[in-house]
Amino acid sequence: MDTDFGREVRERNRKRYNNMRSLKDIIMAVLILTVGVLMFFGEKFQFTRVLMANKDPMIKYIFGGLCALYGGFRLYRGIKQDY
Repeated sequence: MDTDFGREVRERNRKRYNNMRSLKDIIMAVLILTVGVLMFFGEKFQFTRVLMANKDPMIKYIFGGLCALYGGFRLYRGIKQDY
């Protein structure tokens, strides 16, 4: 026997879970996309110039591209909220 109150509580908990998961996906997407941008344009920023020096450009661009793709996917999933 399921009460209306029990359904409401479960529905509220499900909405909270979806909102928290969406927020986590969006934050992670921003972080991953930032890493991707730093891989592509890291030598142009003063604070990452030392880190990007003497690194193989092909590896940087491959990793930056993967970060951009995965970050875009996480952003899409966070905005769509289809859990």
